[in-house]
Amino acid sequence: MDEMDWEVSCFQMITVAGEAKSNYLEALQAAKENNFFKADQLMKAGDKNFAQVHKMHTDLVQKECDGEKIEVTLLLAHVEDQMMSVEVIKTLVLEFYELYRRTI
Repeated sequence: MDEMDWEVSCFQMITVAGEAKSNYLEALQAAKENNFFKADQLMKAGDKNFAQVHKMHTDLVQKECDGEKIEVTLLLAHVEDQMMSVEVIKTLVLEFYELYRRTI
């Protein structure tokens, strides 16, 4: 993978992770407004985006396992940081979602 492809791939992963994060945070706002149908739709969209970025990342890991040199850069570290923050946000949103559900 040349440097240009590498950077494009990383930026794609950052973008998709950001979309997942936005979906989850918008779902939280919808749940806060007792719009659980919208919240559910946004959670599904977040899950779809997170699955996409997870697959892209897994493909990189597989390439490294197959012997391809994957350079660990600040950009890749940012990708992984974004992915971890999305996982944490999803976990917290699900907890708040349940709390909002109980209050109606």
